[in-house]
Amino acid sequence: MLSALARVATRRPLTVILIWLLLLVAGFGIGTRVFGDLEGSVEVVEGSESQRTEELLDRLSTEGASVQGLVESGDLPGLRTEVERAVADVRAMQGVAEVPDPYGMTSKDGQALLIPVEFDHGMADDDEEELAEDVADRLHEIDGATVHVSGGPLLGVQLGGQAQQDVASAEIISLPVVLIVLLLIFGGLRAAALPLVVTISGVAGAFLALYGFSLVTDVSVYAVQVTTMLGLGLAVDYALLMVVRFREERTSAGSVVEAVERTVAKAGRTVLFSGLTVAVCLTGLMVFPNPFLRSMGLAAAAVVVVDMLAAVTLLPALLTKFGGKIAPASPRRRLFGRSSERSEREPGHVFARLARFSARRPVAVTVTVIAGLVLLALPATRMTMNLGDARQLKQGTEARELYDSVRAHYPVGTGVDPINVVIMPNAEPDCERKIRALAGIAHAESVRTANGTVLLDLTPKGTVDGAEAVDLVERIRDLRGDEPVHVTGNAAHLVDFRDMLAERAPWAILIVLVGIFALLFAFTGSLLIPLRTILTTLFSLGAALGVVTWVFQDGHLAGWLGAEGLGALSLTAPPLIIAIAFGLAMDYELFILARMREEWLRTGDHRAAVVTGLRQSGRVVTCAALLLAIVFGAFMTGSFSPILQIGLGLTLAVLIDATVVRMLLVPATMTLLGGKAWWAPRRLRRLHDRFGLKE
Repeated sequence: MLSALARVATRRPLTVILIWLLLLVAGFGIGTRVFGDLEGSVEVVEGSESQRTEELLDRLSTEGASVQGLVESGDLPGLRTEVERAVADVRAMQGVAEVPDPYGMTSKDGQALLIPVEFDHGMADDDEEELAEDVADRLHEIDGATVHVSGGPLLGVQLGGQAQQDVASAEIISLPVVLIVLLLIFGGLRAAALPLVVTISGVAGAFLALYGFSLVTDVSVYAVQVTTMLGLGLAVDYALLMVVRFREERTSAGSVVEAVERTVAKAGRTVLFSGLTVAVCLTGLMVFPNPFLRSMGLAAAAVVVVDMLAAVTLLPALLTKFGGKIAPASPRRRLFGRSSERSEREPGHVFARLARFSARRPVAVTVTVIAGLVLLALPATRMTMNLGDARQLKQGTEARELYDSVRAHYPVGTGVDPINVVIMPNAEPDCERKIRALAGIAHAESVRTANGTVLLDLTPKGTVDGAEAVDLVERIRDLRGDEPVHVTGNAAHLVDFRDMLAERAPWAILIVLVGIFALLFAFTGSLLIPLRTILTTLFSLGAALGVVTWVFQDGHLAGWLGAEGLGALSLTAPPLIIAIAFGLAMDYELFILARMREEWLRTGDHRAAVVTGLRQSGRVVTCAALLLAIVFGAFMTGSFSPILQIGLGLTLAVLIDATVVRMLLVPATMTLLGGKAWWAPRRLRRLHDRFGLKE
């Protein structure tokens, strides 16, 4: 398969380049439409009680969506005419159901008033968004006051616009820096520019994949940033690996075409397995009955496949056309020659020395590294997750300004989404009374429908997804017993999401581990290397999660990132960090194992395989990790705390894995295994010889 792709790319390079150019135009033309159709909600669990009750409530309730405005001024009485004129204009808009008297909702300090605007029930999503924008525009016209408007359909529009701005900003920051680093790595503009072309193609593919998914399912506002981040990073990684290998092959190949074909056969094999491995890790998210996680897994896996295909088709075509002007790699002296074993001028000598150091002290290195990683991972043992509130946005965004203003002028709990309880007509008569008597309720109000169903709204004390709200949901569900009482609301969604993670996570982990084990066996022909790889990767992943918990949950150094300690991580951050970071760790592992395997097959010397493999791949892995950290770091300049959490987690996971784990722990553990590292039972060996992917 790889040789066939190489032949197509080398024989018809212009055709391949033209196809990718069309994809590029489609991605940045059609694909960017996804920014206009993003979903802010991530917590819904299909088939859960909260989701079913929400659908029931939507049929029973006559209330529509709503937005909330807040007017701040030191002279609210003097603004009465202006405010009432604006409220009258809003009430006259088609689709607005109700706007209560805002002066009846003035804060105790007399410096703010709330303007809740309720829409007609059953409006189409597009109509709701258009009406919400019209309402916001009119309220912002109130002179002499500071006005903030958000919530409901307007929140999704604001988040989508902010997401587009953050992605554009991250690209503007990361791409020039990536180009500069590539120039330093290759020493020439042509070699540095080729990975950048593949990177831009990967971004276009990310947009196009997301837009395709948005036509059939909801796409989260976070999905755009995460998949673009991943698309940028992996495209750089794969292109870097291919170009470095091409320059090496140029030293012995008779022609550019031969060098390209050798590159695709060898480095392309690594890219193919790496892409499949990352995709397998991401498809583990599809086990969860949550539209956000499932769509994230599919979209991110699609982006990985696009990057992989670009690396083994577009890049070979570009190398065929322009590779003749790229300088070959510098000649290398033999690693184990008498005069060159410890030469300071030997290419990759630093990594060879690290490998020899770990090989001489494998037990000490293994124990020390694992102890350090476990210490970093300790905060993750008390990690908790919640939905979060507007504090997840940086100050200056509309939703955050509204949230902060409400907290500054109104009592705690004002504006908190209620817990919605639906009490069916055949429930016990005193059911509502028992629920109202529960502790932790700040406010309660109910409506009885024509058929006798009671719609009870309970405002919990504290935050929308705080301990009080979660505990109240659980106590209502315990209290009802067999009664036909159903609970929904944000706190109920959180309870169901946590239960879903606890129930499905073991299955997701099993699927990913089996898939990774199978792919690594197909790549190496060994049973012990996949097991060692999985175990060492778990240590680096735990360390990254521990630091993220310490920063964003506990609040240490969070201010340096423009965030704050929230007492919990975002609900979706840990699953995404685990899935993506595990895949990226496999990425670097395969870079190193590919070189080790080549030397093992050539010499049969396990020590030479470890040292030579790290010497030849260490520079690529380190540079790839640096480039990936630059990309992730650029996305950490955005406005969403969940993206900051994911960005920091992935950056740490990549840097820890590519340095401490791959440069010290891998050679140490490979030395401890010795020649047995490449062992497999005879039957599995024959199976690998028959079906394993070869160069």
